[in-house]
Amino acid sequence: MDRQPSTPILSDMAYRTMNETAPYLSVLLPVYNEVDNLRPLYEDLKAVLDTLHHPYEILLIDDGSQDGSVAEIRALAAENPAVKAIILRRNFGQTAAITAGLDHAQGQILILMDADRQNDPRDIPALIKPLAQGFDIVSGWRKNRQDPFLTSVLPSRIANWIIGKLTGVRIHDHGCTLKAYRRDILENVSLYGETHRFISIFGHWIGAKVTEIEVHHHPRTRGKSKYSIAKSFKVLLDLPLLILLGTYLTRPMHFFGKIGGGFSLLGFLCACSVLYEKWVDPLAKAHRNPILLLAVFFALMGVQILMIGLLAELITRVYHESQQKKTYFVAEKIGLEPKQTQP
Repeated sequence: MDRQPSTPILSDMAYRTMNETAPYLSVLLPVYNEVDNLRPLYEDLKAVLDTLHHPYEILLIDDGSQDGSVAEIRALAAENPAVKAIILRRNFGQTAAITAGLDHAQGQILILMDADRQNDPRDIPALIKPLAQGFDIVSGWRKNRQDPFLTSVLPSRIANWIIGKLTGVRIHDHGCTLKAYRRDILENVSLYGETHRFISIFGHWIGAKVTEIEVHHHPRTRGKSKYSIAKSFKVLLDLPLLILLGTYLTRPMHFFGKIGGGFSLLGFLCACSVLYEKWVDPLAKAHRNPILLLAVFFALMGVQILMIGLLAELITRVYHESQQKKTYFVAEKIGLEPKQTQP
């Protein structure tokens, strides 16, 4: 069935006409050693985007490729002015490449996808339809993922389940790169490390409406996969930071207080165990009881973590007050006049 529309997908939204130079849709493609996939992907993308009746750009971000991808990117850009490129000096990682794309993209609707041709450009029309229905972020769900089960699918499912439990954003496939965003949502999101997988979560925390749709996923036929079990492990390592930034950024003492309080409670229970043994057997030597050492250890850990929490509170206040950072995001102002500056 032909899934390409004959009328604009976003016809009920304000959009630029084809006569204007600024693109309305920006397709962001981080590239790392994908020379064999670039031209076929470009041809597939162009065939789909030309049917959407919106000015668009294809932004290729090369992340230090060593296989000739840069030359192919230059060739594509020379053929079509809608193809633009950012060439990074070295391999900074996928998150850095995506950030560079977000900083330079001009479209009001941003579409992010991989350059390995496992994502299907034909899913783009369906992906942006929910934006016309009021959603801000639309995430792809690779329901029938064409990757090795033990090394890719299973670790990903476990990571997605843990992320959903801890963050409350219950979508099936946080790791799917194929997503569509409203630009204004991403203007309030900063990415570091490996956190590009959490864009939907960051958006949800600032009030964005998030949904997902099923998308196609194809087996890789050219090039070498960059996915590994180690990447899933890195995602899990980023989760504590994600929770701290998303839930406790303005009140870190609550985060560290819970942990420190837990250790202090364990120390108290161990101390009670030692006292109970002494009460039952007055001749028992408390200093020979290893549980006493645990009581002291847990108590010290609890105090140290509470002190870290106090330091984090001070750092948070310096961060917000010195840079005048807001602790909230305003969606709309009604009946408010701008403040007059003093002469």
